[in-house]
Amino acid sequence: MIKLSEADHDKVSAAIAAAESKSNGEIVAVATPISDAYHDVALHWALIPLFAVLAWAAWRPTALEWWYNFLFGGWQPEPTLGQLLTLLMVFAALKFTVALLILKWMPLRIALTPAPTKHRRVRRRAVTVFKAAAQRRTEGRTGILIYLSMAERRAEIVADEAILKVTDDQTWGEAMTALISEVREGRSGDGIVAAIQRVGEVLAEHFPRSATDTNEIPDKLIVL
Repeated sequence: MIKLSEADHDKVSAAIAAAESKSNGEIVAVATPISDAYHDVALHWALIPLFAVLAWAAWRPTALEWWYNFLFGGWQPEPTLGQLLTLLMVFAALKFTVALLILKWMPLRIALTPAPTKHRRVRRRAVTVFKAAAQRRTEGRTGILIYLSMAERRAEIVADEAILKVTDDQTWGEAMTALISEVREGRSGDGIVAAIQRVGEVLAEHFPRSATDTNEIPDKLIVL
């Protein structure tokens, strides 16, 4: 997983300070290793081998009898329906459990998670973090969050009320592109800095710095 160094932290802090020196906006940069555990995704994938075992037994019921005789010896009477169904239940439970254990490996779980699901989870977490870290924490409602989720390699920009009135999602297109392109190359710190610079340009245009502006949120990279 991509990691951020002390040098990255220093670069991001400097970039925030530089951007905020030109506007009344307050930028919060947050990076997190992952936005969700995706337990439900693992559960859904683990159901596939379980149902596959049931389908196999329905297609080849004699195979289930063969396995019963193989496991318990051939000198016993013919297995009853209850014994065969019990064996089937054990097979299904084993397949399900093994699949869940394999899916504990997070890179595989992330790879098997549909892109729309990752997008929704990252967005939801970003909004939650924004509410805690920046929303309504500035006098002019000019806080903005740049959020990077490294496992999903996705980012979100969430803005406060005043900023939303003069911008839309397309406003942040260049910032998002700059951020993600650097992350894909393994330079997360540089990506966050590039996004901050572009966000700062927008803030400076719509909220130029006033003489009474104060630094209301610390200029640092937050790693969750």
